[in-house]
Amino acid sequence: MQFICYKRCSTCAKAKKFLDDNNIKYEYREIVEDIPTAKELKEIHKKSGKDIKKLFNTSGQKYRELNLKDKLKDMTDDEKYKLLSTDGILIKRPILLGDDFALLGFKEEEYKENLKIK
Repeated sequence: MQFICYKRCSTCAKAKKFLDDNNIKYEYREIVEDIPTAKELKEIHKKSGKDIKKLFNTSGQKYRELNLKDKLKDMTDDEKYKLLSTDGILIKRPILLGDDFALLGFKEEEYKENLKIK
């Protein structure tokens, strides 16, 4: 299992603490130093079962600077994957990537359900 996050993100810190407190084994990956490729993002998107817009960090400054709210509707999915793969700050985080799931952001109940924690 991969835990893809940003070390200065408070939500990522909460998710990491949850994983550590529950003795969940994972491979840590820093999203700005090791940005997921377009191919990896496509896999994450597919495994998440969410709309592709959920891959974007919509509350981030860079998202607003690039005016992506308006631009995304005219882009293909492949163009979105390519854009996301250029800057880890654009990607919603943390991402918990398992064999058959991808969790975007941190919702404790969603983590518990997918990791079979009571």
